[in-house]
Amino acid sequence: MDKRMLLSNLDLLATAPGGVARLRELILTLAVQGKLVPQDPEDEPAGELLKKIRAEKDRLMAEGKIKRDKPLGEIAEEEKPFELPVGWEWVRLGAVVNASEAGWSPTCIGSPRRPGHWGVLKVSAVSWGRFDPTANKELPSELAPKPEYEVQHGDFLLSRANTAELVARSVVVGVAESQLMLSDKIIRLAVSSRMNRAFLNMVNNASYSREHYAANASGTSSSMKNVSREVVLGLAVPLPPLAEQSRIVTRVEELMRLCDALEAKGRLEAAQHAQLVSTLLGTLTASATPDELADHWQRVAQHFDLLLDRPAAIDALEQTLLQLAVRGLLVPQDPQDQPASVLLKKIRTEKDRLIVDGKIKRDKPLSPITDEEKPFELPQGWEWARFPELGQFGRGKSKHRPRNDPALFNPPIHPVVQTGEVARAKGVIQEYHSKYSDVGLAQSRLWPKGTLCITIAANIADAAVLGFDACFPDSVVGFIPANAIGHASYFLAFM
Repeated sequence: MDKRMLLSNLDLLATAPGGVARLRELILTLAVQGKLVPQDPEDEPAGELLKKIRAEKDRLMAEGKIKRDKPLGEIAEEEKPFELPVGWEWVRLGAVVNASEAGWSPTCIGSPRRPGHWGVLKVSAVSWGRFDPTANKELPSELAPKPEYEVQHGDFLLSRANTAELVARSVVVGVAESQLMLSDKIIRLAVSSRMNRAFLNMVNNASYSREHYAANASGTSSSMKNVSREVVLGLAVPLPPLAEQSRIVTRVEELMRLCDALEAKGRLEAAQHAQLVSTLLGTLTASATPDELADHWQRVAQHFDLLLDRPAAIDALEQTLLQLAVRGLLVPQDPQDQPASVLLKKIRTEKDRLIVDGKIKRDKPLSPITDEEKPFELPQGWEWARFPELGQFGRGKSKHRPRNDPALFNPPIHPVVQTGEVARAKGVIQEYHSKYSDVGLAQSRLWPKGTLCITIAANIADAAVLGFDACFPDSVVGFIPANAIGHASYFLAFM
């Protein structure tokens, strides 16, 4: 992929409408699926959390503070839009809510209320991520207020009637103003004290929840829809352990602040942009299978215009793709493929023959690969191996001292590659700046075209493939894949 061409195309994409809104939606989607923060096996599982929530509800019912729930029904498989991480559970929203109530809608004239007067919230006071107390109408003086409907600090409010886009949007009230009452178009949910309200708010405003409400909303007008309390309480909710809920909320709030900055400025600072890119590309490398990767990729690809608007982000994407490639996630495995264990036997046979023929020396014994050295799980049919097991592997040579002896270079015949040429190669080495004479070659070694070169000094672990026969010094190691493998392209990707 040519970076300049991609950036040129992204300049056109960057003006796409609704880009930041789509990015916010992606963040919520990843959050409620458990893909923004890692799971901690030490967390108490959601099943135990549910038992505590149930015990709290039973106690409140016994004390006469809440009424017994109506049966919510089992969650069918078709209601579960995605797979949950280990330790999570699917529950109905009503299972984590102790009670729900709508407010009061008297006939009000004028808007907004005057200081010292009671007001009734309009439905527009509630939208995703924002509570607007100024959206109210003043209660007429001849009507007595109903303090039981007054908005309180920390209330979880949901708009049960609104436009098709905003119906059933929810918000957690921070600091509430006094003398503001709920209208009957707004539901207050008494969320269990065992739940993180901010996480539940994210779930309710995620795209799959929007689909649930859109499918179950009623109303004759296309611009105004209603949802019943039964529809709200019947929403299928992915429930993580309580500790993970808090970690997710913290992460989402960080990313939403980046979206705020992007919306305000049209462009993020480098550190902010890198944080956002790292998070979203991290969902790709967290994939467990090619199918899961394809699903994640579809989401990230929709936001190229916002994410890949600078070279550093494209470099990060390239690195992500390389990681996915060497983990076997870019393409599906074929069970008909010959397993890597058979390939290793063929390579061993090939090397034994070359040793007998005197063409290569016997390897030094290699230590077994420990579990601590394995950075990720391999797909079925793959094997871990060390470079010397897979072909000829050795250090470059430049034995003569001083290394700048003119006799080594005159007359110049044999190309010499240094660490700098490897670092600048971008895959295939095509340049060199000095040549050995036959004297120079005699104290070095000529490596064939196609050798993988890896730097071990100056620029550590830069890698590229020789585009011509060449020598290199002991600051570079070379790897010639066995004939059973054929070429070094895969190993270059790995490096």
